[in-house]
This record gives sequence, C-alpha cells and structure tokens, in this order.
Amino acid sequence: MKFSPSFESGTLITRYKRFLADIRLDDGSEVTIHCPNTGSMKNCLYPDHKVWFSTSDNPKRKYSRTWELMQTPNGECIGINTGRANTLAEEAIQAGTIAELSGYKTLKREVKYGSENSRIDILLEDDNLPPCYIEVKSCTLLEGHQGYFPDAVTTRGQKHLRELMEMVAKGHRAVLLFVVQHTGIQSVKAAKHIDPDYANLLKQAKKAGVEVLAYRASLSCDESKLIKACAVED
Repeated sequence: MKFSPSFESGTLITRYKRFLADIRLDDGSEVTIHCPNTGSMKNCLYPDHKVWFSTSDNPKRKYSRTWELMQTPNGECIGINTGRANTLAEEAIQAGTIAELSGYKTLKREVKYGSENSRIDILLEDDNLPPCYIEVKSCTLLEGHQGYFPDAVTTRGQKHLRELMEMVAKGHRAVLLFVVQHTGIQSVKAAKHIDPDYANLLKQAKKAGVEVLAYRASLSCDESKLIKACAVED
C-alpha cells in the first residue's frame, strides 16, 4: 500500500473523545485530527512522540487530517489506522505473500454471511476449492515481548469467531487473520487477561477447524505492506 502524498508528521499531545487527537505540527502549531481507531489503544499512546497523518481534500470532512502512525519511545512504529488492515490483507493475498491463502480465483470484500448478520472482511472463491471466509483483525498491543489481541473486551470479535465456526460446520474454510501493525510484535496471543471470553472462544474455534494466521507489517510514511508470518501462541 503506497501513500501519495507521503504522510506528514507532528507530535502527539493527547487522544480524547475516542475519535479525536490533538497534535503539534513541526512548525509549532496545534491541530485536531481524526483518530480512526475504536479500540482502547493500550500501549499505543505516547505524548510528545512522533506521529504521522494523512490529509484528505474532501471539503465535507470536519477534520481533514487522519492519524496513521505512532512512533514508540524505543523507535518502533504502530499502525493507528485499523481501517488499513483489510487492504493490507487483500494486497498481501493478491501478491502471494500469504502462501496459506493462495490458489483462489476471486476475492470479494464485505460479503454478508453468518446467522448473526455480519459481513466477512474477505471471501475467496474458486470453482475447485471450498469458499474461504477470512476475518481480519488489527493487532497493536505489545506487553513486554508479547503481542496480544484484543486490547479491550470485544463482543463483536466473539460474534465473528462464532460465525467462523459456523462456516466450518457448513464445510467451508474459515480463517482468522491477525494483521500485526506494530513493528515490535514478534508473536500474537489471545489477551486472556483482558477478554477471557474471547480467549476461550478462540480455543474453541481452533478445535472446530478455524485456521488462525498472523502476518507482520512493515510501516512507513511512504508505504505499508505485510511482509512475513509470525507465530500465534496458545
């Protein structure tokens, strides 16, 4: 995913009201930008450290700037814009980066599925293969040397696991794909200490046949892309 123009930079002052953040631009002025992240952003907020943002030319937007990246105190980079995860996954599948998801002819986004009325992030189809339902999750929580998902209790995420199990029961293929948008994360684990129900349900999903994959992203102000698989810990 290449960005044109490249993201601009500033420093974080604070995030508030969930979808807003104040930053200080390089010229010293302060502006409010949109924060496209619905999670708690635990361990992702570092005041006085560098951020990067994109700018929209849409005149209808109240806040033209969108927070994209955050630099940690030790120089790692975090993808703040969770909306990028699906596109990163799609591009990686089409490029053949995710070997486990190769061999399909068509890729569709946001297709209705499941008895709980969801939309699957990505659906892969081929005449000679069972359809493959892929739920994409952005992983950014790093504690110590371990990456975790989720960073807050997620009833929506629990619903998605149930629906993936439902697809397996129907004879389809179902995949939970963690897009790791934190350059310091080397492996992913269910955050049982944050959402034990999600962690337990993930164990059930694995036993039921849901495949769980994780791929790390390289992140910069010019381009982001998935580059390699990382371990999913039990």
